[in-house]
Amino acid sequence: MRIRRTVAALVLATAAVLGTTAAAPAPSTTPARSRFPTGTATTADGRTVLTDRSGRALQLRGFTVDKYGETTESDLKSIAAHGFTLIRVAVSWTRLEPARDTYDRAELANLHQLLDWAGKYGLLAVIDFHQDVYGPKFGGGDRGIPLWATRDDGLPFTPDPDDWFAGYFQPAVQAAFRHLYDDPDLRRWQDDFYTRIARELGGHRALLGYDLFNEPSGPIDGDPSDPAVLAAASAELEQGRLAGMYQRLVAAVRQADSRSWLFVEPTVLVGQGVPTRLPAFSDPRTGAPRLGYAPHFYDTAVESGRDWDPADGFIENYTAAITAYPQSNHLPVLVGEWGPPNSRTPGNTLLVQRQVVAMEDFATAWTMWYWCRGNGGYCALGPDGEPARGDEPAFGPYARALAGLPLGESYRDGVYRLTFTADRAGGWTEVVLPAGSYPGRAHLTVSGARASAVVVEQPGAERSGTARVLLPPARPGAQITLAIG
Repeated sequence: MRIRRTVAALVLATAAVLGTTAAAPAPSTTPARSRFPTGTATTADGRTVLTDRSGRALQLRGFTVDKYGETTESDLKSIAAHGFTLIRVAVSWTRLEPARDTYDRAELANLHQLLDWAGKYGLLAVIDFHQDVYGPKFGGGDRGIPLWATRDDGLPFTPDPDDWFAGYFQPAVQAAFRHLYDDPDLRRWQDDFYTRIARELGGHRALLGYDLFNEPSGPIDGDPSDPAVLAAASAELEQGRLAGMYQRLVAAVRQADSRSWLFVEPTVLVGQGVPTRLPAFSDPRTGAPRLGYAPHFYDTAVESGRDWDPADGFIENYTAAITAYPQSNHLPVLVGEWGPPNSRTPGNTLLVQRQVVAMEDFATAWTMWYWCRGNGGYCALGPDGEPARGDEPAFGPYARALAGLPLGESYRDGVYRLTFTADRAGGWTEVVLPAGSYPGRAHLTVSGARASAVVVEQPGAERSGTARVLLPPARPGAQITLAIG
């Protein structure tokens, strides 16, 4: 009751300052179920955004977790406390089905527990069917595609300890991917696995959907060090074998789950500016399709250990490579992975800043790689649990729900600014104020409309706050600007 009275007092006090009429306060926390996107809308620049059941545009942000089975309840509590709303859960076919048609009940229970924690703290979750260099046969530990679904034709595999990604170009790995795409029994076993996981998880209050296959790769005919050869192989894969796999997996999931969103990934060559060549996909669910596009946002040179060079054209080339496909197919974009291996260097610090700004123009959701503590090594947190030096822009203010469609947002010199076109039905717009920001009282102004009510929950030292503005119905296209400083 103390919290409720405090929030109500903030509504009245702030409304009085703005000369508005207070209404019933918005809830101080938003359950994952009520944040679940039920549809999409198209912005003025052709971008497709996720929308909730009230028609508000959603921006979902968060982190990938649990690749190593290490994520705890306190991790998810902390992610939510920092104002994030989304996790991408890396799951392993090897761990979940270690033998054909034999499922590890402990692993399934752990996955259910993770989703339960996510729901408890108001987070949505995307299940990422993860693999790195296919699976454990090729040094992937207990992650990826199981040994019993690995056929390498006895071809050689020589790991490179200094370049794990080069493993994708080894003959044995190339053969394993070819068999996974082509062999009827492997295709059937993979479909069965996806249907089983969808049957286990479908309908969970925290489940947003599935990232159908992490960083797909495949056969390459020719020298993989030749960019032209790689681009041709990527196009052939996306238009042929990979497209066939995705359509199969969509159908497999839909046998058990008609509610969730299904995201397709291009090959990682989009990071080198190679445009996506995936075709359109159909969704057999009743009603509007719930399909999305989930590219990764990595600079190859940075991944190889270099500091980012702002003159390399990476962000411009990447944006050009991934924009046309989701726009032409009306797909919301979830950037499933992004972030440098070490944000502390000068160029990479700037890269994080530029990536956050760039994604505001093409993505409705993102999950940074990776939620952990450490000194570098992709960890978004330092050893003290605070945002890692250089990663601060990822922890900045953002609008998680808009009563309208986004036009732009920025955060400079302690001032957050959001511009959007108002919804004719009105409603609550919510802006996350990160933990530790605005140590004094945040001052909010609204232009372009007369707010019906304002709620400002101040951020604390270890938790985020929220600014909520209730807007009345507006004429279509009316432009609203919120400023918080």
